[in-house]
Amino acid sequence: MKSETKRLKVVIIGGGFGGLSAAKKLSGSPVDVTLIDRKNHHTFQPLLYQVATSVLSAGEIASPLRHILRRAPNVEVILGEVADFDADARRVLLKDGSELSYDYLIVAAGARHSYFGHDEWEHDAPGLKTIEDALEIRRRVLLAFERAEREAYLTGQHGPLNFAIIGGGPTGIELSGAIAEIARQVLASDFKAIDATKARVMLFEGLPRVLSVYPEDISRKAEEQLKELGVEVRTNSMVTAVESNRIKVGDEWIRTSVTLWATGVAASPLGKKLAAQAQDVQVDRAGRVPIAPDLSLSGRREIFVIGDLASLKDANGKPVPGLGAAALQEGRTAASNILRDLHGEPRLPFRYFDKGSMATIGRKRAVAQIGRLHVSGYLAWLMWLFVHLILLVGFRNRLMVMREWVWAFFTRERSARLITGETDTPT
Repeated sequence: MKSETKRLKVVIIGGGFGGLSAAKKLSGSPVDVTLIDRKNHHTFQPLLYQVATSVLSAGEIASPLRHILRRAPNVEVILGEVADFDADARRVLLKDGSELSYDYLIVAAGARHSYFGHDEWEHDAPGLKTIEDALEIRRRVLLAFERAEREAYLTGQHGPLNFAIIGGGPTGIELSGAIAEIARQVLASDFKAIDATKARVMLFEGLPRVLSVYPEDISRKAEEQLKELGVEVRTNSMVTAVESNRIKVGDEWIRTSVTLWATGVAASPLGKKLAAQAQDVQVDRAGRVPIAPDLSLSGRREIFVIGDLASLKDANGKPVPGLGAAALQEGRTAASNILRDLHGEPRLPFRYFDKGSMATIGRKRAVAQIGRLHVSGYLAWLMWLFVHLILLVGFRNRLMVMREWVWAFFTRERSARLITGETDTPT
C-alpha cells in the first residue's frame, strides 16, 4: 500500500499586511499553514490616526484574523506571542512555553516606535502603532478639552491648550492636521466656557522640512496645507526632552496638554533573535534583519523575513521602504518561493512595484506621489480616499468607513468622540 506524502508545515508570525498576504497566497495549496499573532485581529494601520482623532471606531479598521481566513481550509490561526527560535530543530518557541515545528517559517513581526534610547518618554508621548495606542491618544486629546472646560467653568480661566506632535513624517502630519480640524471645526460650538479654536497645534520636525522622504515640492505643499489649518510647523526643531505637560526644544521649554510621538521606528525584538540563528548576520540600527534577494535569511533558506523586520534591496537595487504596500508584495513573494520549492522550480528575487506614496492632511487636503506625478490638495485627497477604501480588508469595513467619511464630510462631525478608560490625566 502506497503511503501518503507528508504535508509540509508553514508557520507565519504576524497577522499584519505581510503575514496576512502570505497566508492568503498559501490558501488552498498542499501545505499546512499556522498563523501566529499576539492579537486576534488584523489592523489597517494607515487609518489608525482616524481612530485616534475620533473619525472612525476601532472595529471599522480591524477584522478578526479567523474571519478573514475562514475560507482557507489549510490555514489555522493561533493566538500567542513568539519568544524565540530554535532554527536547528526548526521550532518556534512561544512565551507560554509551547512549541511549534515548521518546515518553512515566514517572520512578519512588524515594528514599534523608537524613542532613540529614551524609552522613558513613551509614557508622556505615546506613539501610534496599534488599536490600543489609538484609543489612548483619543482619550488624551478629548480629555484635554474636557479639563480645560472644567477649569474655565470653575475658575473663570484655564491653562494653555497645547498639542505637540513630534515628527514630521506621514503620521505626524496626519495627526496634527486632524487635531487642528477637531479644535477649529468639530468642537468649535460644543464647549461654552472655552474657545476650542484657540488651541495650539504644534508640529516639530528635526530636519529642514516635513515629509523629508518626499520630493521638496510635495513637502512644501504639505507644510502650506498644514498652516492653512492653523498648525504651527517648526522644522529644524529637535526635541531633546519630554516630560509630563512639557517638552524641550533646543533650550526652550514648551508647555503641552498632550504630546504625541510620530517619529522613529524600531523593528520587533525578534529580529535580533533571528540574526543569532543565521550566519554572520547583524541587525541594522533599526533592528532590521538583512536578507537575501529571495527574502530568506542568510544560511537558512527555510526562513523568510518580510515587512518592517526586513532590510533589503530589491532586484533593481533599490532599498525597499517600510510601507504596507511593500509588505503585501513581500508576503506574496515569500509564499510563491515556498510553492516554487515544492514544484522544484528556482526561486525568484523580490521586485518591489512602487505604487506611490500619499498622506492626508485634512478635509480636502492631501499630498501624493505616483511615479513622476506629484499631486496635492483636493485631487490628492480624493485619490487617498479611494486607495484606502480599496485596500481595507472586508466589504463591511469598506461600507462602514465610507459611511463615516461621508457623514464627517457633510456635517463636520466625528461619531467616535468617546472617552474610554480612566478620565484622570496620565501621571
